[in-house]
Amino acid sequence: MPQTIALVDDDRNILTSVSIALESEGYEVRTYSDGDEALRGLTSRPVDLAVLDIKMPRMDGMELLQRLRQTSAVPVIFLTSKDDEIDELQGLRMGADDYIKKPFSQRLLIERIKTLLRRGELATGKTAPDPNQTMVRGELVLDGARHMCTWKGQQIDLTVTEFLLVKALAQRPGHVKNRDQLMDAAYGEHIYVDDRTIDSHIKRLRKKFKAVDDDFQQIETLYGVGYRYKDS
Repeated sequence: MPQTIALVDDDRNILTSVSIALESEGYEVRTYSDGDEALRGLTSRPVDLAVLDIKMPRMDGMELLQRLRQTSAVPVIFLTSKDDEIDELQGLRMGADDYIKKPFSQRLLIERIKTLLRRGELATGKTAPDPNQTMVRGELVLDGARHMCTWKGQQIDLTVTEFLLVKALAQRPGHVKNRDQLMDAAYGEHIYVDDRTIDSHIKRLRKKFKAVDDDFQQIETLYGVGYRYKDS
């Protein structure tokens, strides 16, 4: 079955042109012209990935993402204007996986979508199956086959990016990963994101773990160097 992409934007030209481009790549596309309509549609019929514009009537992309993240870890790409740097960072902290500035190349968007979907398959074990997909590091358990993370027996809902970041850090406890290495682990070697993007994901990861354990301190910052996972 083809993978399904939700495209949410109040610009009809973008909906039409990007839909045609995605369908030519073999994806099924569902389009929504505002956030409220999209929330109803995505709740009743989940998709494999969502592309959200930030500025929309009735419900903007930020609120839509916040509502989606209450029940779903679907990969999300934000479309932002060139002046939306604050919104980009806020969106990443809320759980967006990537963002692209308008005006954008359709080819770039398609490549980012393919990258996120591949990462999702990697994180869930749908590609290159490994008999040893479960990683245990003290109280942390990462189940790649089911894209499941637990801490002290409690499930932590992670986005694809967050799952891959935790996996990269926990693979070698005590070993420092700099931001470039974490970018490669989460985004691949051919996608560049700035340092603040990784920092925003790490902050959100800590918040998620602390929500179930106030004493969680396993992800350590080494200022000017990077991050490391401290085994308990």
